[in-house]
Amino acid sequence: MTVRMKELPIEERPYEKLINQGVEKLSNEELIAILIKSGTNVYSAKELASIILMKLNNISELKNFNYQTLINIKGIGLKKSCVLLAAIELGKRIHNYTPSIINKKLNSSTLVYDYYKKILRDKKQEYFYCVYLDNSKKIIYEKLLFIGTINYSVVHPREIFKEAYYYSASAIICVHNHPSNNTLPSREDLRITNDLVEIGKLLGIKFLDHIIIGKDNYYSFLENGDIKL
Repeated sequence: MTVRMKELPIEERPYEKLINQGVEKLSNEELIAILIKSGTNVYSAKELASIILMKLNNISELKNFNYQTLINIKGIGLKKSCVLLAAIELGKRIHNYTPSIINKKLNSSTLVYDYYKKILRDKKQEYFYCVYLDNSKKIIYEKLLFIGTINYSVVHPREIFKEAYYYSASAIICVHNHPSNNTLPSREDLRITNDLVEIGKLLGIKFLDHIIIGKDNYYSFLENGDIKL
C-alpha cells in the first residue's frame, strides 16, 4: 500500500524536515520527492524518487538525464520531467557559473583555461569559441562559432575574422575542447591553426593562441612553440 507524504510522521515528511532541520539534512530521495511533489495511485513521491535513484550509480549521473529518460519511468509524466530537468539545469548553471571574461586583460593562457574549463567540462561534443581582444590584450568579445567535430569545412576563417572586423578586434584566440580529455592537437587542429595564423598576418589581426581544453588540463599552441609571435 502506498504511503502518502502527508501520512508520514511529521518528522519524516520532507517539507517539514527541510523547514525544521535545514535543506542540507534532506537525503537525495527527499530532495527529489519535493521536486516531484506528488505521487500516483501506485507510488508515493518518495517511492518515485527512490525508483529514479535506483537507475543511478551515484547522484552525479542525474545530470545526464534527459526528457526521454525521465518520461520512460512509470509515474514520471511531462510536468514532473520538466520540473526535474529544470532543477538539474539550474544546478549545472550554478555550479558552472564564472564571472564574465569580458574586459579582463589577457596575461596568460591559464586565464582562458580557467574560464572555459567550467563551460566545457561536461560537453560531449567539441565546442569552438573565438575570443577577441583589443590592442592592449583586453578581451572585448567572445563567441561560440561551431559545435561538432572540428574540421576545415566548419571552422571557416571567414566566420572567425568577420567577427574580428565587426568588433574592431586587434587579436584573436581560439578555444575548443576535446571531450576525450586528450589535449594533444590533431592534424586538423594543427592545419587550421597554421592557416589562421597566416590569414591573420595578411589581414593585420594577430592570431595569438589556440587553446585545447580537456577536463583537467589544456594545450596552448603558443606555450608549446607552435605559434611564433
